[in-house]
Amino acid sequence: MYGAILGDIAGSRFEFSRPAGFDPKKEQLFANACFYTDDTVMTIATKYAVLRSIPYARAYGKFGRKYPKAGYGTMFKKWLDGHCELGYNSYGNGAAMRVSFIGQYFDTMEKVCEEAEKSAACTHNHPDGIRAAVATAAAVFLAREGASKKEISKYMRKNFNYKITAPLVFRRPFCKFDITSEGTMPVALRCFLESETWEECIRNVFSVRCDTDTVGCIAGGIADAFYQGTGLDEKALLYKYLVRPDDRGKSDTFLYEWALQDPNDTSSGRTI
Repeated sequence: MYGAILGDIAGSRFEFSRPAGFDPKKEQLFANACFYTDDTVMTIATKYAVLRSIPYARAYGKFGRKYPKAGYGTMFKKWLDGHCELGYNSYGNGAAMRVSFIGQYFDTMEKVCEEAEKSAACTHNHPDGIRAAVATAAAVFLAREGASKKEISKYMRKNFNYKITAPLVFRRPFCKFDITSEGTMPVALRCFLESETWEECIRNVFSVRCDTDTVGCIAGGIADAFYQGTGLDEKALLYKYLVRPDDRGKSDTFLYEWALQDPNDTSSGRTI
């Protein structure tokens, strides 16, 4: 899950603009201009829901209203403001970006897919939205269980019909900012499949025009599970970007604490 959060943070500053002379292979991975987005908030909310055994919709509502300026989409913002727990038929990529913990936590593919579908249905209950969430969690699970990239690719193509055989070199000229799940998943999967390390996966994300924070979150979560970590000082980076002053000027450590929460200790951790 750390790889998903850090992928979101790394991609956050390139979502809408890139500096002159931008080189994805040399650009600094993390900079002061980086920040966490709604992808991070909802990823941690999913972990909170699982460990606290509460409905996903309730966790997403609580976290979203606690962190209202994280960059939510218009429809999700209305969902939050309306205190609603019913899906609004979204086919965006918002359900896929928040499920990495589900793929890491549950013990069987059947349970992973079941929980991923539940996590999506409370907002992204369009078939494409649900499919993307289930596919992402399944890819994380396969990666965690030691599946090869060839096996993961085959599973994604066979079970979710994602067209992911075309390499990034052929995609780059045509890629554009796209928040739909159908536009996001093939790019995220290719960024992972063409990497040799977690960092290379994120640099692949940098190399294409896309919703970089969300593609980074999805691809980064899969790569984290596959490479068994990011190879970075994860706790230091999480502390740097997740701990922020609250409305009273005091350090808000809640997101950081829950990002690091021991999955085997479901009784501890502050309640939102």
